[in-house]
Amino acid sequence: MRRPVRGSKLTREEITELFTRLRELNPKPVTELLYNSSFELLVAVILSAQATDVGVNKATRRLYPVANTPKTILALGEDGLKRYINSIGLYNAKAANVIAMCRLLLEHHEGEVPRTREALEALPGVGRKTANVVLNTAFGEPTMAVDTHIFRVANRTGLAPGKSVRAVEDKLVKFVPDEFLLDAHHWLILHGRYVCKARSPLCGPCPIRDLCRWPDKAIE
Repeated sequence: MRRPVRGSKLTREEITELFTRLRELNPKPVTELLYNSSFELLVAVILSAQATDVGVNKATRRLYPVANTPKTILALGEDGLKRYINSIGLYNAKAANVIAMCRLLLEHHEGEVPRTREALEALPGVGRKTANVVLNTAFGEPTMAVDTHIFRVANRTGLAPGKSVRAVEDKLVKFVPDEFLLDAHHWLILHGRYVCKARSPLCGPCPIRDLCRWPDKAIE
């Protein structure tokens, strides 16, 4: 048997097979956040921190028909914005960040979402994960946004075990074959959300069960 990739419990062949199977099941994976522009995506991702995509979509379905540009959201003000997003956790802080973010976009980027990590991370409410999502989903960059689902899947399966989100991200970028890297974020997050769940994972029908190194797989 071939040795595992250094830093992973899976071999290169197993990693390729893992993503081949996920691709066959979902050839063109997409985010479940609803958006029609890079700006709408950026706002949605900021709002999604510690919230579900379903909850964010419910709020943005109300917000975007009224305001979906930096200028129009800024015109709402914090209190006006809160009325649309108050169903989402931490909405007070998120409203403040979104308003400040819109102001900076207008002042420094002519209202456009920047396409570099440095510029994105300089925006209020935007950390590395949010920047990675925007770079990957809006601009087609092969980045890896590691959330709790991806962190869990990477560690459980042995694909890219690590004690920190950044460690897992760096390993995934290194180990995932180039042909899969652009869509790997979506495949892994969907797998973690619907199959390799935190509680009661669906190990029986899991398409990568035989590759997974997790010792506590649920009995079929």
